[in-house]
Amino acid sequence: MLQIDLATDFDFQQAGKDVLHIERESLAQLDKYINDDFSNACRKIFHCAGKVIIMGMGKSGHIGKKIAATFASTGTPAFFVHPGEASHGDLGMVTPKDIVIAISNSGESNEILALIPVLKRLKVPLICMTGRPDSAMGKAADIHLCIHVAQEACPLGLAPTSSTTATLVMGDALAVALLKARGFTAEDFALSHPGGALGRKLLLRVSDIMHTGSEIPHVSKDASLRDALLEITRKNMGMTVICDDLMKIEGIFTDGDLRRVFDMGADLHTLNIVDVMTAGGIRVRPGTLAVDALNLMESRHITSVMVADGDHLLGVIHMHDMLRAGVV
Repeated sequence: MLQIDLATDFDFQQAGKDVLHIERESLAQLDKYINDDFSNACRKIFHCAGKVIIMGMGKSGHIGKKIAATFASTGTPAFFVHPGEASHGDLGMVTPKDIVIAISNSGESNEILALIPVLKRLKVPLICMTGRPDSAMGKAADIHLCIHVAQEACPLGLAPTSSTTATLVMGDALAVALLKARGFTAEDFALSHPGGALGRKLLLRVSDIMHTGSEIPHVSKDASLRDALLEITRKNMGMTVICDDLMKIEGIFTDGDLRRVFDMGADLHTLNIVDVMTAGGIRVRPGTLAVDALNLMESRHITSVMVADGDHLLGVIHMHDMLRAGVV
């Protein structure tokens, strides 16, 4: 391609807005294709005992990969198979329990057409997503989903633009409709995203990150204030729990309480911890979501909280534990 000079009056913003206008119009027209065929496709996928296999060549393949990823993360097991590779062995990934969604705007993808006789022989249900219902793929499909657009946003009418956007949106429509039909929840979503921030917020429990056993800062109610301060220093959590030998909670003493003792002008050498502790204390259960414990600490302006079953101390969790676990 020859290098040409940029016209001084070329308007990049208008060119971009033209694309948005054309693609918005295309999506508005897509509404009429959410019809009985769409419902039948959803039902077929909902009752699928295997996996949804997405196929597509070129740009359709790129969109197909995203659709497969969206299905998989929203409760519909799915993966992408490249049609070219399928002709050379990867078709063995497909079983009669699966469903194939084949994507081609023209509906005439040779690589996919070559696979259809084998899919028919295996009795694999075939959903084709094309812009031409009367195409070879449209006619071969058990269910056809139309993704026809009036024009591509490309001024040459060659680069897939509006058509790929319509395909992506049709895939999202299928995935979200199935998500709603399955009663898929945020907790279900988190199970397929354990490494992400959402997964950590919805899956991580206080019991997963709390300090237990010898790591718990605690003293008896007979301890002196000096003993309590030494325990706070040793465990480095800014607090200590006051409890008996059976770990029954009597109270709590924190750095904040120490500042109040200083303000009182009391003799630190003569005080017992029972004289200055806060009775009871804020606590959470071990099954509490870590993010809920974090919200509690932030609302109460505290940096640590006891983990307990009733009055029985099980552990302690600090704000730093939340930071290390990536909950914040």
